[in-house]
Amino acid sequence: MTFDPAPRSSVSDHVFGRLRDAVVRGRYAAGDALPSERDLAATFEVNRHAIREALRRLQQLGLVKVSQGGATRVLDWRSSAGLDLALALTTGDDVLPVPTIERDVMEMRACVGADASRLAAARASQAGRDAVAAAVDDYAAAVPDLVAMAQADLAFWRRIVEASGNVAYLLAFNSLTAGALAVGHMPAQRRTEELLDVAAHRDLSDLIAAGDAAGAERAARALLAVPSSAREKEIR
Repeated sequence: MTFDPAPRSSVSDHVFGRLRDAVVRGRYAAGDALPSERDLAATFEVNRHAIREALRRLQQLGLVKVSQGGATRVLDWRSSAGLDLALALTTGDDVLPVPTIERDVMEMRACVGADASRLAAARASQAGRDAVAAAVDDYAAAVPDLVAMAQADLAFWRRIVEASGNVAYLLAFNSLTAGALAVGHMPAQRRTEELLDVAAHRDLSDLIAAGDAAGAERAARALLAVPSSAREKEIR
């Protein structure tokens, strides 16, 4: 396998990106050994410090295991990586090689949103409930500008997740909404339908304000429902 020489700027970033994409695309299988630091340095035409830094970042993502004095082995990212891998891929031209990734991410999004709504209704402080109510007002005021509505919608969901008091959900939310995640995209029509459903957003906010945990969970799950088109892709 050959790699193109690294540009003089951000050499470690270049090496990291190329090796990351090679692992994700399956050019190296789980259990394979990467070339030695010496060989990688020669291939990329960089010093070994840049190679070590790139390998360290790959290990942090759960893509490889670096052994002192031994070979650097590729790991199975499905069992060792986290959402930070998807974030790292936003800087490249790659996507996770999973045909159902669009559906999978949307299902995760719906689960996090529904349970965060339940928790927000059950235990949010008054300040948290007020923040959700203010966010839905801002969202409704953005109609009919879809770009502004999309930004306000994210702010609305952030307030819900914050009100839930679940830090793990907040970190997952940050991962799911950070830039253009390299994990596939929601169908444009479904996203537009969701954004234009002002009544559903308002209803969810009201249920959280009323402390109706079960109702808030149902409303959020309905609003974030995975479209049948995404599920059908798995069958085709």
